[in-house]
Amino acid sequence: MSVSDPRPEPERGDHPIAEGRVRERAAAAYLGLAIGDALGATVEFMTPREIREVYGEHRDILGGGWLRLRKGRVTDDTEMSLALGRTILAHGRVEPQAVAEAFSDWMRTKPVDIGHTVRRGISLYRRTGAVEVPENDYDAGNGACMRCLPVALATLGAPLVEVAAANRRQSHVTHHSLLADRGTLCVIRMVQTALLGGSHADLRRLADALVAEDRRYAYDRKRMENPGGYLVETLRAVFQALFATEDFETALIDVVNRGGDADTTGAILGMIAGPLYGLEAIPRRWRRVLDADTRQNCLSQSQALIALSARYRA
Repeated sequence: MSVSDPRPEPERGDHPIAEGRVRERAAAAYLGLAIGDALGATVEFMTPREIREVYGEHRDILGGGWLRLRKGRVTDDTEMSLALGRTILAHGRVEPQAVAEAFSDWMRTKPVDIGHTVRRGISLYRRTGAVEVPENDYDAGNGACMRCLPVALATLGAPLVEVAAANRRQSHVTHHSLLADRGTLCVIRMVQTALLGGSHADLRRLADALVAEDRRYAYDRKRMENPGGYLVETLRAVFQALFATEDFETALIDVVNRGGDADTTGAILGMIAGPLYGLEAIPRRWRRVLDADTRQNCLSQSQALIALSARYRA
């Protein structure tokens, strides 16, 4: 099945899967995103060799890094996800103008980090009111994918054609590329499949379907180290780490120690591996050190977004 196929993804796992189990997996997805972001931020833009020289193996949330973060602090990956989630909850759907306004408000807070493509899209909205940047093959960065989790939660149970449309509405505020749309939709589908009890093998089938649709995403090549902001590199590293390991901790440590854009590879892997392995698989030492306000916002938003979804909406 192509990742752009409009047929809904079949449910996996228990039949029917208990709502409480899905809610727990949603919490694990959001905490996985934030923890991967915080863990990876320390070694962002370092090479694997530099990481080994400084940390041996980077295993703990320490803060610092080039952003000089406070221990437990997250970056734009989590902050933009929470901003997007708030607009979805306020409007009941992905409303592009509300999304653009939320991102503009977020940029006014002088965030600790913001990507060039994101800044350009927000600046275009401020100047012109445009809520969709022009299509550009060079906009295939990872900035829309890193924040896609609220879409995955809010559209759980919806037909895939609706999920894809919601993905485009949020992505195109800053990133308008068919290549990036495909990769981001694949990540959303992987999250949703994991939420519904999907297995490692189910997620691999989705990744392989993406590769069949666009060979640039092939991940069975040389180990992807020092991945940049290009989504192809990001997902190649994420897929390699995810499919070469069998637990949340090992997968996350693997991907962030590849260096490069490590906060984003960590965030994307975390949002997939969280629901795959469950909340209890996320090490308590990481959960404890995560910024308390961020942790609470992730937990509360995860539950509200799942409640909004077609699967559980009253």
